[in-house]
Amino acid sequence: MTHPLTFISPLAKIADNVKIDPFTVVHEDVEIGEGSWIGSNVTIFPGARIGKNVKIFPGAVISAVPQDLKFGGEKTTLEIGDNTTVRECATLNRGTSDRNKTVIGKNCLIMAYVHIAHDCIVGDNVIIANSVQMAGHVTVGSYAIIGGSSAIHQFCKIGAHCMLSGGSLVRKDVPPYTKSGREPLTYAGINSIGLRRRNFTDERIAEIQEIYRYVYLKGLNINDALGKIEENLPASPERDEILEFIRSSERGIMKG
Repeated sequence: MTHPLTFISPLAKIADNVKIDPFTVVHEDVEIGEGSWIGSNVTIFPGARIGKNVKIFPGAVISAVPQDLKFGGEKTTLEIGDNTTVRECATLNRGTSDRNKTVIGKNCLIMAYVHIAHDCIVGDNVIIANSVQMAGHVTVGSYAIIGGSSAIHQFCKIGAHCMLSGGSLVRKDVPPYTKSGREPLTYAGINSIGLRRRNFTDERIAEIQEIYRYVYLKGLNINDALGKIEENLPASPERDEILEFIRSSERGIMKG
């Protein structure tokens, strides 16, 4: 399944039923899971750990060294989960000594010209649209959708089930279950359509909406809002996740 014009290091570990197209280079210390397809003109550098049934389209660069002047050549990895698709000319860098790895979860879609920098952690079932530029140390929760041409500041956190509009400039953390847009990035409601597609009940969606009324719509500061939420709203996995996300935010959350 490997074309004669492809170079594969004898030190790479390639599973069964992997198809690698011509003019692709696979370096040493690379692992590729069974059933994956690697298109033409892809470069896979040392440290790549690619799961099963992954599709990588032409021109992508996988596990290149970080664009970080502090990087000292330490041994780190870039992990791509099963069933993830990486489209044309995406660049995914491996980690530094901070986290020792960059991770892309399972069932993700990374569209063309996306850049994911060192030490980013991307959850499962995430969609990152064309030309998104993600700086180092960013964390993205599962099921998040990031609109095209968005730029994400280093160390930002984007919660699970978020929906960010195209062209967003993300300088603050984006709490889970929300929609956001405009400049500067602003709360625009909760991602109710996405939640219904993922089988959230109307009752759970209403509970999430009520939580964010305290955070964004009642004129309270953040500490007062979190206190009122704990005082007035029953505990639930979603409530506790939102409270923990906001309290642990180091950059602060987006405006309302």
